[in-house]
Amino acid sequence: MTRRTVRLARVLSTALTAGALLATAACAQEGGRETGASGVSASPAAARQQTESPTGSPTGSPTGSPTGSPTGSPSGTLSESGAETALITAADIEDDWTQVKDTEAENWHDGLLIGKVDVSDFLSAKTDAADCQRLMDSLFDDDLLGKPSGADALRGFTQDDSRLLYQVAAYDRTNVQDSLDWMAGLPQECGQFTMTENGEKRTVQVTETNVPSVGDAREGVRISVRGPVDGTEATLTLDVAAVRVGDNAITVTAGGLDGDEHDSVVSAVKLGTQRLQDVLAGKSPAASPSQFD
Repeated sequence: MTRRTVRLARVLSTALTAGALLATAACAQEGGRETGASGVSASPAAARQQTESPTGSPTGSPTGSPTGSPTGSPSGTLSESGAETALITAADIEDDWTQVKDTEAENWHDGLLIGKVDVSDFLSAKTDAADCQRLMDSLFDDDLLGKPSGADALRGFTQDDSRLLYQVAAYDRTNVQDSLDWMAGLPQECGQFTMTENGEKRTVQVTETNVPSVGDAREGVRISVRGPVDGTEATLTLDVAAVRVGDNAITVTAGGLDGDEHDSVVSAVKLGTQRLQDVLAGKSPAASPSQFD
C-alpha cells in the first residue's frame, strides 16, 4: 500500500514542541506495503475473537427484541450519510472528551510511529519484521484495516494531551477479516522490537487487550513506543480496537503521552457498534447515554 503521504505529525503533549513530532517528506512511504494480510495465518486469538454464528448473529449479542433492535450482521449497505450517522459523539465515551473539526482529525499523525523496523530483532526475520512495519505504517496512516471499499467517515476527540480517533467504513469482507486475523497475531509476532528514524532508536511493545463481545468479530492491541522527543525520553501509548459488523467495521485508536485510555475505547466500541448496527438496519441510533454527561 502506498498511501503514506506527507502530512503533519500529531503532537500529543502541549509540553512538547510541535516540531518534535512533525512528519516531513523524509517520512514518505517506502514501497512494498500491502493492505491485505496475505500469508499471515489466523492465530488462536483470532479464532476466539470471531464469534459469528451460522445465522449471522454473534455469540453473546442480543438475539432480538419486540422493538426490532438489529442483531447479528445487518444486511443493509452503508452509505456515506449512514457512515456519518454511525459516528459516535463525545457523550458516547467516558471522561471529558471534546470533539474537534473533522479536518483537524484527518491530519492527526504521530511522529513517534515513524521508523524502520530492525529485522535483527526477529527469529523469523523478514516475515515478522514486515508485519510489524505494516503495523507502524498503518497506525501512522490511520488505515489499520486497509483501504475501505465503500463509504467511510471519521471523528476525532481530545482530552488533555490524549486523542481519540473513531472511524467507520465499508470493506470487502474477506479483506477486513484477514486484517483482524493479522491483528490477532501481532502480540505474538511483534511483542517487543526496535525501529530507527534519523539515527534515533525507538522501542516498541505490542500487547493484546480485551474488546467487548460485540459485532461479528473483533480484535484489540496496545502499542507503546518509547523514544527521544526534543531531547527527552517519552512514551506514546495507543489502545486500538476494531470490530467487524458484516462487511463494515469500526476502528478506535486512543492514547497519547499521558497513557492508558482503554476505558474510553471500550465505551466507544460498545456504543459505536450498536450505532452502526442501527444504521445498517435502517433505524435511527439511540440518543447518547446521559450517564457520561
